[in-house]
Amino acid sequence: MKDKPVWQRQRRAAREAPPLTREKIVAEAVALLDEEGTAKLTMRRLAQRLDAGPTTLYWHVDTKDDVLDLALDAVFGEVVLPEPTGDWRADVRALVTGWRAAMLRHPWSAALVGRPMVGPNVLARTEFLYAALVRAGFTKAALATAAHGLANYVTGSALTLTTARSEDGLVAAEYLVEQWESYPTLVDNGHLREEDWDAVFAQGLESFMDGLESLRS
Repeated sequence: MKDKPVWQRQRRAAREAPPLTREKIVAEAVALLDEEGTAKLTMRRLAQRLDAGPTTLYWHVDTKDDVLDLALDAVFGEVVLPEPTGDWRADVRALVTGWRAAMLRHPWSAALVGRPMVGPNVLARTEFLYAALVRAGFTKAALATAAHGLANYVTGSALTLTTARSEDGLVAAEYLVEQWESYPTLVDNGHLREEDWDAVFAQGLESFMDGLESLRS
């Protein structure tokens, strides 16, 4: 049986723990991930940045996976929960635009969204999304289609952009241009090149919500 998510485990008594908090560990982990990516995150590396011994971290987290889960949830905590307007499209637009922006500020985060998403910040924003869709008349399979489709769209958009801007993405774009005779349509139409990604995302979101309209009760 797998361990409970980190949020469900009881924290060790404060009187036993060294003067380091989980919140401080998570903040430093996010900073490390922003600067160096997931490959460089180790408990030893994180402890060094916190000027603490590696064993000190284990008073607050059990594994590196705990750190990643907490860091990812912290990113979602940056997504402002808008005031419901009664217009489901406006509410969804505000939420997912902020969601994408948060992931782009932390380029490592989109690739981790496949992890179990049960942190309080993630769940609060998922609750907002579902509530907006339910108020709009989405139910049962239509609700699942809308919610999962929107989540996949925003995550995929962020992942595509962070990959395109990465060193590997730039190398791939250069290679594609060199192979123009084999892939003329891709080359001619700017595949992997810099675009107005915000406009592409916004247009795609409106088109996606247009399609969802037919699923409403």
